[in-house]
Amino acid sequence: MSKVLLVEDSVAEVEKMTSYLQKRGFAVFGVKSAEEAQLRVKQQKPDLILLDIILPGQSGFELCRKLKNDPATKSIPIVICSTKNTDVDKTWGNMSGADAYLTKPIDEATLVETINQFIK
Repeated sequence: MSKVLLVEDSVAEVEKMTSYLQKRGFAVFGVKSAEEAQLRVKQQKPDLILLDIILPGQSGFELCRKLKNDPATKSIPIVICSTKNTDVDKTWGNMSGADAYLTKPIDEATLVETINQFIK
């Protein structure tokens, strides 16, 4: 079973995305901050990370850069899921090392299709 770490502080978004993924057979672990995510990445060794940008404390962009610069985590695909949908935001996501960028509200089929590109 593939493991997905969901870094999202909105309870509604966590419930929705967790539901989408669990019915497709993914194990989903949710955290509400970048700091929590850094701990869980080491404990859970996820196959993919879904990452919001606007988080308490450190931003998703900062977390993405840290994970992609760490030899232990750089190979984990990161999909940014954010309400920020300007070209500048998407450029920042790309510069931070994100493998994909989805804008909210996220369509279930698009989310699953994107994840399946990275998890075979």
